[in-house]
Amino acid sequence: MKLFRYIKMALVFSIAYSCTGDFEEINTDPNRIDKISPGTLLNPILYGISSFNTDRADGFTFQIMQVALPFPSANGGLHRYDLTENSGNSTWNTYYRWLVNIREMKQAAIDAQDPNYEAIALTLEAWVGSQLTDSFGDVPFAEASKGEQGIFQAKFDTQEQIYAQIFENLERANSIYDPTRPMVFGEDILFGNQVSRWKKFTNSLHLRLLLRVSRVQESSFQKMAAMLGNPAQYPIFTNTDESAILNITGVVPNISPWGRAIDFTTFRAISEFFVDRLNELEDPRRMRFMTQARALDGTTTLGYRGIPSGYGGTESQFQFIPSNHNIALVQAPMISLILTYAELEFIQAELAQRGVINSDAQAHYENGVRAAMEQWDVVIPEDYFENPNAAYDETLERIILQKYIGLYFNDYQQWFEYRRTGFPVLPKQDGMLNDQRVPVRFRYPVNSQLNNPVNYQEAVARMGGDDINTKVWWEK
Repeated sequence: MKLFRYIKMALVFSIAYSCTGDFEEINTDPNRIDKISPGTLLNPILYGISSFNTDRADGFTFQIMQVALPFPSANGGLHRYDLTENSGNSTWNTYYRWLVNIREMKQAAIDAQDPNYEAIALTLEAWVGSQLTDSFGDVPFAEASKGEQGIFQAKFDTQEQIYAQIFENLERANSIYDPTRPMVFGEDILFGNQVSRWKKFTNSLHLRLLLRVSRVQESSFQKMAAMLGNPAQYPIFTNTDESAILNITGVVPNISPWGRAIDFTTFRAISEFFVDRLNELEDPRRMRFMTQARALDGTTTLGYRGIPSGYGGTESQFQFIPSNHNIALVQAPMISLILTYAELEFIQAELAQRGVINSDAQAHYENGVRAAMEQWDVVIPEDYFENPNAAYDETLERIILQKYIGLYFNDYQQWFEYRRTGFPVLPKQDGMLNDQRVPVRFRYPVNSQLNNPVNYQEAVARMGGDDINTKVWWEK
């Protein structure tokens, strides 16, 4: 039964966060859970997805988006745009695994007649659904995770259909939150049972995803303007403290995704593109994100210097030890970014720059930059925006550059935003594969091809191929 999947993790979180002391003596098997509460599932879902996303930000997004790379790296690798047919397997398997639990949580909330937990489950379903479809394109969604109902070969929904369901989920979630009703099934590890913050997360996610599809659905702009114009009905994050940022405490089971922090820095280098952008900005986040480069003697520091992503030739061409990750980033206590106030300010800056909302684009831009530093406990210099490279110049490119930096370590968001906007403009190197083009999707896992061939073939024909360069619906 799917009820017992991940039950061990659920029980550990339940013990850690939700002891109530209100137990009944019943004449049933004490080793068998007859019915599970929505709160029992919530914390394992939050931790499981967030920790995976943080790991994938390092393992995938950093390389694709020229933030960091393996070094030395003689040939191949994601930073050279070498995506294999297996590159998306963990993404597919992990998100579908947790989607089962989210939908079980939703049903448990409905059974308990608890609108707040139902709204949270709808929001989590929208979050995971968007991650799946933005990574692959058309995917099983409506019929996914329904093996117990006899559906073993789920139909692939179009991305447009999936987004329609996502927006319906988020609209309903926003409408059913009840701030007068306490969350009684234990304390959640993201917002500490603050229903108002969950509601802000729902609407903030709604804005993120409306912007994502705005190229193909212009009505998204009108919806975003309407939401931002009605904060009483559609509250969103208004400061960094409200952000969806999971604090990973290091107390079991809420531990760092890195079993050995040293793995985060072994044979690694920061990308030249990322370092150079931060150097041009004289950005104080450099110290938080990375180490300084050193001369080959191992002791003389050279400031912040990186290695070109996708470089050709051997590493002997680089006569220095490049900047590396700051190991403290993955040592608990640490943070896992889900959706931040900084991102909301950059969204509003873009909408103002485009003329969608009547607001001050420069103010939103600067608020976004400040918040993107604040979330990493970095203090912005008073003269930061006096630097011509940091000052708002009324262009979308300038907004997205700072958004790119602000989305550092935020799952696949840098990649998704690059595909939506084409910014920042990434340099090309001789060692890059795929005609030096940034891949725009994962290929479907081989198992989906073998076990669901009819629906797989239908989806591939509809999308125009199962290729890393096949654009998804909202990119076309």
